[in-house]
Amino acid sequence: MERIKVGIIGAGYIGGVHARVLARDERVIVSAVHDIDRSRAEKLARSTGATVSDDAEQLIERVDAVYVTTPNTKHTELALAAIDAGKHVFCEKPMATSVTNAKAILDQASGSARVFQVGHNRRFAPVYATLKQMIVETKPHSAHVKMNRGELVNPIWVADPEITGGFLYETTIHMFDMLRFLFGEMRQLVAVGSSHEYPEPDDFSVLLSFESGMHATLASSADASWLFPFERVEVFCHHRTFTTREMESITSSNGLDGKHTTTSMQQLAKEEKWGYSQEDSAFVDAIVEGKPPAVTALDGFKSVELVDACYRAVRTGERIRLAAS
Repeated sequence: MERIKVGIIGAGYIGGVHARVLARDERVIVSAVHDIDRSRAEKLARSTGATVSDDAEQLIERVDAVYVTTPNTKHTELALAAIDAGKHVFCEKPMATSVTNAKAILDQASGSARVFQVGHNRRFAPVYATLKQMIVETKPHSAHVKMNRGELVNPIWVADPEITGGFLYETTIHMFDMLRFLFGEMRQLVAVGSSHEYPEPDDFSVLLSFESGMHATLASSADASWLFPFERVEVFCHHRTFTTREMESITSSNGLDGKHTTTSMQQLAKEEKWGYSQEDSAFVDAIVEGKPPAVTALDGFKSVELVDACYRAVRTGERIRLAAS
C-alpha cells in the first residue's frame, strides 16, 4: 500500500505530539510541515524527516492528509482550504470559535468524500473509554465535572481571546464534548460566569439538562492554581459512583459499605494515556478502510455550539434551550 502523505500546519506542542505518533505508523509518512515560525517548523521537520513548506497552500497541495494544529482562531480558514482541495483533514479542537464558522466547516465536510476528524482526544483516553463502558452497564442519574487551569500565562497567547476564541474554547471545550459523549444530547443549559485575573470571563459554573432526563454540573476556572486533579468527572448512579482523576485512574464505589476499586492507567505512555495515539490511528484507519471518522464534523460542531451557548447564557442570564440533533 502506498503510504499516506501527511502535512502538519502548526509546529507547536500538539503538532509535535501528532508528528511523533504518526511517524510510528507504517501506513503514513510525515512529509511536510509549516509554521509561521520557520525555525520551529524546521525543528519538527528534522525530527520526522519532513520538508518545510513555505506556506499553508504549498503544504496542502503536496499532501494527502492535513493536520490543522495551529492556535484556535486559525482553524476555520485552514480546515476549509484543505477540504476544498480534496484532502483528508484532522482538525484539532476547537473545530472553530464561532457557530457560524463551525457550520461552514460542517457543511463543507459533509459534502466531501474525504475523512474529516476533530481532535477530541479525551474520547480515546482509556480512563474515559472505561467510564463510558461502565455507564452503559449502570445507568447514571447525575454528574459533576470540573476542568480547571492554574493560569493563562504559559504560553502567553492563551490569555488572548483573539487567538483562543475565549477561555472555554481553549481546554474546557473538551469537557463539553465529553459530557455529550458520555451522556448524550443536551436539552438546556444555565450558566453564570465572572472575570477575576484576565480581561475575559475566566470562571464558570454551568448546569446542564439532558434529553435522557439526567443532569450535570460543570465548573471551570482559569486561575485555580495547578492542583491535581485539574480534570475530574464524577458520575452518580443508584448507590454507585464512578470518579476519574485526570487521565490517571478511575475509581468505582458500589453498594452501601463504601468499598471501592481503582483502575490505574499511570503505567501507560502519555500519548496512549491521553488518547493521542488512538485518535491518530483511528484517523488513518478511516482513510485506509474508507469508514466514517471516530469524531465527526457534527461532533465538532456540537462542542462549539455548547461553548457558544455557555457564553450566551453568561452574557444574557437566560436559560438556553439547545437544538435537537
